Amino acid sequence: MRHMLKDRVAVITGASRGIGRACALVMAREGAKIIVNYNSSKEKAESVVDQIRENFEEAFSYQADVSDPEQSKNIIEEANKKFGSVDILVNNAGVLLGGGQLEELNLDNLKKLWDVNVKGVLNCSQAVAPLMKEQGYGRIVNIASVAGIGTASKPGNMLYSSTKAAVIVITKNMALELGSYGISVNAVAPGLIKTDMGLHEKPINEQEERIKYYRDHTILRRLGKPEEIAEVVAFLASDRASFIIGQTVTVDGGRIDYITHST
Repeated sequence: MRHMLKDRVAVITGASRGIGRACALVMAREGAKIIVNYNSSKEKAESVVDQIRENFEEAFSYQADVSDPEQSKNIIEEANKKFGSVDILVNNAGVLLGGGQLEELNLDNLKKLWDVNVKGVLNCSQAVAPLMKEQGYGRIVNIASVAGIGTASKPGNMLYSSTKAAVIVITKNMALELGSYGISVNAVAPGLIKTDMGLHEKPINEQEERIKYYRDHTILRRLGKPEEIAEVVAFLASDRASFIIGQTVTVDGGRIDYITHST
């Protein structure tokens, strides 16, 4: 075991499945104590906790809706009470809803997308910032998306993309405000990853169509694995990334269907 996060305390939102679950397991392997936040999937969250306790470090689950400021504050308070600090926050909780192309946008979806994908990041970061400032140390890693960086040739993702673009801008501004206190803030922008949110909640025919499209438009000709995102998150949360701040790291297997990758 490398233990590059030894004795660190990490709060991971939306950690009962997918990328969040992978982050919890990888960071536990690296020596961190883990708070597995979930909103509705209690059984899955407890499964993650059990796996961590059996193989790695201490962990506990905590139910909270990150779109609610008070519940977000409670996550941080409970983690600090349990472990005595919060060194790492991974803002992973998110929702993926359609909306259609411009003339047929379902703007009702925008509120839920914004509440979780954007307000969730702000709520949890607001809650942890005073504690990290007091400690003089902290790592915040926000999960964005390549959808928030450029414009894919496959339309119909405008609303979700706008929330992930907001996460990237928020990351830069948070880094500017918090960096002088010893708090690094960065983001990871995954491509399409094999998760329930990315694929399995869609009908089989849509899954197959998406898999083919993204394989054909990715240099590595495959989808990503949650663990491949988690390894980058763990690195950014460690002291090995001590001179990286305000950055968005793209982890997409080499997507070729974007107008621009610049940030």
